[in-house]
Order: sequence, then C-alpha cells, then structure tokens
Amino acid sequence: MTTANHLDVLIIGGGPAGSAAAIELARAGRRVALIERSLAAHDKVCGDFLSTETISSLNQLGLNLSALGAVSINRVSLAGSLGVSSATLPFVAQSLTRRTLDEALLQRAAAAGALVLRGHSVESLHRNGNLWHASITSPAHVLTAPHIFLATGKHDLRGLPRSAGTHADLVGLKMYLRLAPSQLAALHDTIELFLLHGGYGGLSLVENNTANLCFVIKRNLLRDAGRGWPALSALLSQTPHLRTRLEASQPLLDRPLAISPIPYGLLRRHAIAEGLFAIGDQAAVIPSFTGDGLALALHSGRLAAHTLLARQSAHHFHAELHKQLRNQLGLATILSRALVSQPQQTLLALTARIFPSTLRAVASHTRLPSEYRITRLPKSSCVPA
Repeated sequence: MTTANHLDVLIIGGGPAGSAAAIELARAGRRVALIERSLAAHDKVCGDFLSTETISSLNQLGLNLSALGAVSINRVSLAGSLGVSSATLPFVAQSLTRRTLDEALLQRAAAAGALVLRGHSVESLHRNGNLWHASITSPAHVLTAPHIFLATGKHDLRGLPRSAGTHADLVGLKMYLRLAPSQLAALHDTIELFLLHGGYGGLSLVENNTANLCFVIKRNLLRDAGRGWPALSALLSQTPHLRTRLEASQPLLDRPLAISPIPYGLLRRHAIAEGLFAIGDQAAVIPSFTGDGLALALHSGRLAAHTLLARQSAHHFHAELHKQLRNQLGLATILSRALVSQPQQTLLALTARIFPSTLRAVASHTRLPSEYRITRLPKSSCVPA
C-alpha cells in the first residue's frame, strides 16, 4: 500500500478520470495517492451513459458492469415537434448511475494499490523546485509529489480556473424517476433524446428500473421557468412525447441536480504548468448529447498515466490529447449550438424524420476516433521507476 510520505503522483479528484489514472499508475508500480473530497460516491448531473469506448475502458480497468447492474441500450430515438424518429445504435451501449460507477472505480483504485483518501479537499497547490505541494484539509496536512493529476471534474481548484469553453450558456439538470409501468416498458433498451425550447436532453433506464432524465437548457429560460421539480416538470411537459413519459411518474430525488456553467467545447491545448496533468472535464468537455463525456474522461486519465509512464511531459500529453479530440469536440459543439436554436432544431428533427440513419451517423461521428483508443498498458511501462 502506498504511503502519503513517498509519492510519485498525487491525483486530485476521485471521479472516473482520476480513478482510471490511479488504477493504471498503481498497476505499474507507481506510488499514487488520490484525494476525494466526498466520503462516499454520489449522484452526478451527467455521465450515466456508457458508450462502447467507455465499456472497453471499464473492462480493461477491471470492472464487471453486469455485476454492477448496468442496463443494455441498443437504440436511440429523437423526439421533437415533428414526432419521434428512431434508429439502432452503431455500437453496444449500457447505462449505469455515476454513484455506482464512481464507487466501483474508487474501490478498484484502492485494490490496485493506490492510497485513496476520502473526505479530504485540497485548499492550495504550489510548486517548489521539482515538487508540488498540496495543502490538504481535514486534518490539515501537506502532501508532495513531482506530478499532479488535476481531476476535479467541473469544479475548478482555487487559482486554476478553466476557460468558459465555446458554448457556455447552458445549465445542466438531472432527475431520477419512477415511471408508470407502460412507460417503463416503452423505454426498454432505448435512449431517447428530446428537443425542447432552448435546450435538449435524454431519457433512459439505469439499474433498478430507474429512469434517468438529464437535460440542458439556456440559463435565461431556466431563470424564467424556475428550478423546482414541479416547475421543471411543467416545462418538460410542453414537449408532447415527454408529457406522455412523465405522466404518473414519481421523482426519486428531493430536488433536481444542477450544474452551471458547463464549458462545452473546452479543450486544453497546453499544460497549466510543468508536471501538472489536467484530466477529465479539466481537460475537455464535450456536449452531453453525444453520450461520450465519460469515455473522454476515462481516456484522458489513462492517456495521462501512459504518458507519464513513458517518461513524457504534461505538455506532451495535452498536445496529444488536443490532436486526438479537436475534430470530435468541434463537430459536437456545432451540433450542440444547433440543438438549442429553434430553426436548427426544426431542421435537425426533419432530417432525422426523413432519414433516421442520421441518428446513427451523428452517434458514429461524435465518438473518439478508433486509432486513439487505448487497449492496454505498454509492457515496458509496468516496472516501477
């Protein structure tokens, strides 16, 4: 087991990116500590959709998704003012709550040999010579390591803000629901995308026959509508398809989860500083409709670990990640802007209605290119430094 006094890498944040990096590094014999501010994994606004890239990464990290209760998804539909268009997904997908997934990944990181410190947060971070110094709360302590992996998700560490991205005027919201039996059956093996005035979202099943409703909407429209579930339910019910799905449903959270701003389109091109790897949503944020945010988080964490194990710099990592993701994020962000604009919404809905294969094409072209997907850790990197 790694001790906090002799570290090779300190990872700040225990989401998928941070845990994936911790697992890869610990497996390779590196001394890793992971700092997670929450005592237990909890629900997150986004990330319940597991694309084929996500499933592959999770399998390689040692997770048994079937044992965790993941739900299969084989079809995608788009519901708008012109009705519903459906198509078969061009890949195998599953769905699983972030609460379940994050906990499983943290446990895998600990089992791999990483020191997982829960209920702690980093108050400050600075570099002195060749070492990074992180001031930890509860109890107060300072940890040092030559390398930092910044994996704090959509929450910025003090003094290290991200840019706003290129499409940052949206609020993200989520509610878990118990649907009426007839609606539950209709949603079987399908993720439903829907369009609403000034926004879009998705509805699918996760474990225990729970429905996951996640959507984004322009901030000014949400301000007018209100954020409580009754107000949001009324807003969503303006879409006929959603009104049918939500009829007689029961909310399972006290209030909707929310996050804002969301820096869609963010993609760091350069490292923040020597020895500091920004991963997950600290490195890149793709619009939610693609369902590939989790895949990119895992990919960035694993790629950063492999880069470090190959004795390459954080600057090299960010240049490589930018090259790999720029086309994917660029296309996804253009489509995201169209999905919240009324004229473009109508055009997209009409196109999908006439050519259902459009849904398959969009799903295919907003994925991480196959040539960049990580399949295994290089054997030469499996010896401790």
